[in-house]
Amino acid sequence: QVQLVESGGGLVQAGASLRLSCAASGLTFSNYAMGWFRQAAGKEREFVAAISRSGGSTHYADSVKGRFTISRDNAKNTVYLQMNSLEPEDTAVYYCAASGRFPNIRSTSYDYWGQGTQVTVSS
Repeated sequence: QVQLVESGGGLVQAGASLRLSCAASGLTFSNYAMGWFRQAAGKEREFVAAISRSGGSTHYADSVKGRFTISRDNAKNTVYLQMNSLEPEDTAVYYCAASGRFPNIRSTSYDYWGQGTQVTVSS
């Protein structure tokens, strides 16, 4: 079965960096565009970033543009989210997801989801 497993979350201070990873199995990874979403407590899940099948194209939410970078390694079936200059407003559970479409900012259009990893940014 398809599994997406996120890792790399944690508690950091404002201004710090974190790199999230999402390891995929049970699917042909290179056939899927990948995305990162986040959900803060009491809020709806929101789009963060997406990357095309080859990794040649990316798309970001305005709130993270210039601070976050999405990348992928198809040989390792892994997608990454490098997060720099973290702000308290970035605190959320971060999810990776797989989609047959790119760019795709709608969570309802993603086929597979990970279980999420918590990122907490203190001020």
